[in-house]
Amino acid sequence: MNFLVSAFQGDAVHQAVSALLLAMSVASWSVIVWKVLLLRAALADTARSIAAFWQAAGVDEAAALLPAFDRHLLVLPMVKACQAQASVAGAPAHLGAQGQGAAGFTRVIRGALSQSVRTLQSGQVLLASVGAISPFVGLLGTVWGIYHALSTIASAGQLSIAQVAGPVGEALIMTAAGLAVAIPAVLAYNVLGRLIGRIEADLEGFAHDLLALMAGPAPGAPR
Repeated sequence: MNFLVSAFQGDAVHQAVSALLLAMSVASWSVIVWKVLLLRAALADTARSIAAFWQAAGVDEAAALLPAFDRHLLVLPMVKACQAQASVAGAPAHLGAQGQGAAGFTRVIRGALSQSVRTLQSGQVLLASVGAISPFVGLLGTVWGIYHALSTIASAGQLSIAQVAGPVGEALIMTAAGLAVAIPAVLAYNVLGRLIGRIEADLEGFAHDLLALMAGPAPGAPR
């Protein structure tokens, strides 16, 4: 608390650096909490959705059942895309609907899978950016604080260890603050990235199985 008070009582540069570190910390922790809740639910929903799909009598029935399981819309877009592709395969009205057999279903499944992956990856760029930038922001605050402290001491015409230690010590806290912002962001990026990789592997496996199913004869028929 004393650090926050002293940080925002400095000059404009010191205040700007402190505000930026505080904003990055709040943003990264908000993303971390949101991503943990999202990925925990997504991991369970993906497993339930895939199981529900294979227990359905057909693609249409699966598309109707999945909204109850797939709350974050990771599996359902692929099923919906295949359902739409099967309905237009007989009479394509435009180039996007003219893929035949495996080619057409590969395109729509790939597009739906990319949409699901983007949902899982959202927020990762912010965590990576905070982890990479915040130490340098803190270092900037330290350098500026030391320069400002030495300039003030030099203008006073007196120099002693006691006069230097206090202002320089306060300036060095900015580097520690930058690391305190960066470390949780980097750790969360790595841990959440591993969890995202697990979910992506499940989705890619399902997409491969779905393609093998839908590329066969009579894709709209009950399976």
